Amino acid sequence: MKSLIYLLLLLLNTISFSQTKLLSWNIENLGKSKSDTTINYIANTIQDYDIIAIQEVVAGYGGAQAVARLAQELNRKGTSWDYTISDPTSSSTYKTERYSYIWKTSKVKKIGRAWLEKKYHLEIDREPYLCTFQHEGKQFTLVNFHAITKDRQPETEIKYFKFLPDEYTDLNLIFVGDFNCPQSHTVFIPLKKMGYKPVLVGQKTSLKKECLADECLASEFDNIFFKSSKINHLNSGIIPFYKNFTTLKEARMISDHIPIWFEFSILN
Repeated sequence: MKSLIYLLLLLLNTISFSQTKLLSWNIENLGKSKSDTTINYIANTIQDYDIIAIQEVVAGYGGAQAVARLAQELNRKGTSWDYTISDPTSSSTYKTERYSYIWKTSKVKKIGRAWLEKKYHLEIDREPYLCTFQHEGKQFTLVNFHAITKDRQPETEIKYFKFLPDEYTDLNLIFVGDFNCPQSHTVFIPLKKMGYKPVLVGQKTSLKKECLADECLASEFDNIFFKSSKINHLNSGIIPFYKNFTTLKEARMISDHIPIWFEFSILN
C-alpha cells in the first residue's frame, strides 16, 4: 500500500512539474496611466502563472516602461521573471500597439527572438507577436493577437490565421489573445478542421460598463486555441478580478477585459 501511495504521489508530482500555466490578458492601455498600486494589483493577479501574454501595451512612451515596472514588481515577490516587448504594430489605419510576454525563468526558456508576423501585416492591422518557449525539452510557439473591434469585422483579419500552421510547419502554435470575436464564429472553422480547439466555450471575457442583474460580462472575445494532437488540455478558466471591486468603474481602471488561463502539457 505504501509503495502504491508513493507511486501515486510521484505521478502527481511529475504531472504538476511537467505542466505549463499560460495566462492571457488584454490590459487596457497598459502604459504610464497605470499607477504603482495598479501595477502591484496586476502582479498579484498573475504571479501564479508561468507565462503571461499581454495585449494592448501602449505603443508610445510609457508602454514598454509599464511592462518593465510589472516585471520588476513580479521579481520583488521572490520569483525570477523575464520579459520581451514587441515593436509597435504596423497599423496605419487603426490604433497601433505593442504586445508583451512575461515568463518565469525557472519554468520556461525563451528560444530565439520573438517576432511580429509580417507576411500579412497589410491585411492584419495589429499583426500577431510570436514567441517560442521551451519546457522540459519540448517547445511551443505562442501567437499573441489583438484583433480590430467587432464593428470593424475582426473576422476579415482572423481568416488569415489558417495559413500560419503551413507557414510554420515545424512550430507547435498556440493562438492566444483578444479576437473580438466568439470562438463559435465560422471564421474559426478552418483552424478547427486542422485540429485546433478553443479552451473556452461560451465564456464572456469583456466587462460591461455596469452590471445588469448580476451579469457583469459583455462578450466572448478572449480565447486560446491549441492543437489537440500536440497539446494536452489539463485545465482552463478565467480570473473574475472585477469581483474584488465595489463597482465596475473601479475594476475598469485595471482593464475592460478579464484574464483567461490555460494549463497544459506538451504531448509531442
